[in-house]
Amino acid sequence: MGLGEFIRKQFIDVIQWTEVDDSVLAYRFPMRDMEIQMGAQLVVRETQVAVFVNDGRIADVFAPGRHRLDTENLPVLTNLRNWDKLFESPFKSDVYYVSTRLRLNQRWGTQTPVTVRDSEFGIARVRAYGTYAYRIADPVRFHTEVSGTREVYAMQDLEGQLRNLAITRMSDTLANSGIAFLDLAANQVALGEQIASGLAADVAELGLMLEGFVVESLSLPDELQQRLDERIGMGIVGDQDRYAQYQAARSIPIAAANSGGAAGIGAGLGAGVAMGQMMTEALRPVTGGRATKQGGAAGYCSHCGTALTAAANFCPECGTRQ
Repeated sequence: MGLGEFIRKQFIDVIQWTEVDDSVLAYRFPMRDMEIQMGAQLVVRETQVAVFVNDGRIADVFAPGRHRLDTENLPVLTNLRNWDKLFESPFKSDVYYVSTRLRLNQRWGTQTPVTVRDSEFGIARVRAYGTYAYRIADPVRFHTEVSGTREVYAMQDLEGQLRNLAITRMSDTLANSGIAFLDLAANQVALGEQIASGLAADVAELGLMLEGFVVESLSLPDELQQRLDERIGMGIVGDQDRYAQYQAARSIPIAAANSGGAAGIGAGLGAGVAMGQMMTEALRPVTGGRATKQGGAAGYCSHCGTALTAAANFCPECGTRQ
């Protein structure tokens, strides 16, 4: 390799970057000891922005397109270097490409339950998760506040910070919403919009724009979820007395079948009497709080169910005082 060819290879004529990894947010063009030839071509593709940094200061920013690097297209850098416009000399400057593509389906979620005050349960611990989307909207702020001089800055480097911001906003919004946990399922869209309004301001400080925020699920820890399931079951049952009678009636055949000998016979007889009493109570018609006979009698014995006359003070069958 001759000296002239070696020197020519030290001059960069074309600067460009194609994203080989979807996770890269910012990429520093490799310079080494090479110099950019004045008049070189800068290629910035759609969803990219090129940032020129000279001596630690941002000099110029280029939008998508093909740009010829000269004193006309590098006004800030030209002023910093005090170039003679008639002299096309090579220069050295760090070039950072920033990807402005929309980043979809980013996951967020609570690693541990968040403690909030709930109108139904008092103090409750809530888990939540969902998705969000964002893009880099201010490349200069993103470079100065986040990516800096790193050769490659990837999405995973930013993921933890964004997730923590989302959880913080979620906890604050949930605590101040005044919506009971049992009503949150019907208000998840509104809750997501409230969280997004606060989170958008947080990520803007990093040079980002929040493009979407979704709350997919809200849940309680296992022990609280079990209590909630029990409460739901009680609400479905409704009449607890009738439910207890029904459960007892179901258990009678099982108890009789599983018992043996004299004990089994006694259990079966006792179960039969108990079932008869429960069925009498369950089927007895009630009017105005007092049992009445559908054929003229004043009522029934509260113990054995025998029909009574209006003047009877004691049951003629079992002798129970009425």
